Amino acid sequence: MPQPSLYPPSESVSATGVGVAKSPSPRIASLDQFRGYTVWGMFLVNFVGSYQVINATLPLLKHHHTYCSYADTIMPHFLFAVGFAFRLTFVRRRESHGSRSAFDHAVRRNIGLLLVAFIIHHLDGQYASWSEIRELGPGGVLAAAFQRNFFQTLTHIAVTSLWIIPVIGARARWRILYAVMSGVLFHVLSEWWYYDWVMQRPGIDGGPLGFLGWTTPAILGSLAYDLMRSGKSMLVGRLLGWSALVMLVGYGLACMNRITPPNTVDAGSGYQEYLVEPPFVEPTRPVNIWTMSQRAGSISYLTFGAGFSLAVYALFVLACDVAPLQLGLFRTFGNNALAGYILHDLMNSAIKPFFPKDSPLWYVFVGVTLSMLLCYVVMRHLERHRLFLRL
Repeated sequence: MPQPSLYPPSESVSATGVGVAKSPSPRIASLDQFRGYTVWGMFLVNFVGSYQVINATLPLLKHHHTYCSYADTIMPHFLFAVGFAFRLTFVRRRESHGSRSAFDHAVRRNIGLLLVAFIIHHLDGQYASWSEIRELGPGGVLAAAFQRNFFQTLTHIAVTSLWIIPVIGARARWRILYAVMSGVLFHVLSEWWYYDWVMQRPGIDGGPLGFLGWTTPAILGSLAYDLMRSGKSMLVGRLLGWSALVMLVGYGLACMNRITPPNTVDAGSGYQEYLVEPPFVEPTRPVNIWTMSQRAGSISYLTFGAGFSLAVYALFVLACDVAPLQLGLFRTFGNNALAGYILHDLMNSAIKPFFPKDSPLWYVFVGVTLSMLLCYVVMRHLERHRLFLRL
């Protein structure tokens, strides 16, 4: 199979973070299309997920936090794409400028993203009086400020990227070990105290320590880059094979729910008694720390989500790198993902007041179509003028 170029177009980046592309060097079509599909999926689920009719008729488009729905597959895609691109750019810069420059550049970019996340996501805390702040004290104010709202998508991407910097340029075995150790550490801390703490308010996407779990899809994305660069035969088959193995591990971890309180196995019921419902199916038993949950950032969910991301990416490799199939919509969304993330929240805020929560299904889809269309018009305008929001 012809191998795609592994280098994005060169660009100059201003102090504002707006990049103006110079030379249209070949890109990895599958990665651009995969990222564009992920942005499209984010637009869809973030708009429709709050509507009553979606919960009643299309529950997979909503975050339920008790199993892996379609909505829950989107964020692992982002971290997978981040890991892929991070490995690509880090290796390229290390080869051209040295390891020190590659590390410094990665740290600066992700600190910049943290500052953007601070503006977009905000901290928690609305105090009606000075006495409330005095009663909580500095420690209480800080603990509340960083417990929930700040740790959303952009923050998790930045913190996870900072966390994996020490191994992003290392051999595959060290990255795999790092991901496993991060997942084990997250689960141990969750067993100890963190799961109960983060689920109190509750947290978002695993909360402040969620980066330990999000390491799994990011590292798997970096391994997918290695496989793409290797030029080995049967690439799509290899990607699908590894994805099936990782998803199976994630499902196996979820089955620990059956033998962990408050659940118990009924003696003599056969092996099926040890199995939970498959992903995308609502559970019938009480949830616990092993349940697939984006809210808890459970290790079962993130392992399965990482494997599912690899499977979806393999399909894009087949469609875009083996067969010359691409969608202009995904190209536009994928080439300016950060701008799309910021824009879609603003667009939804402007449109959703005209689409109440009890709207019928057809009216909900009119709303999400309108929101996507307007986002596309703006992002296509930016693309035509070669304006890309970069960090």
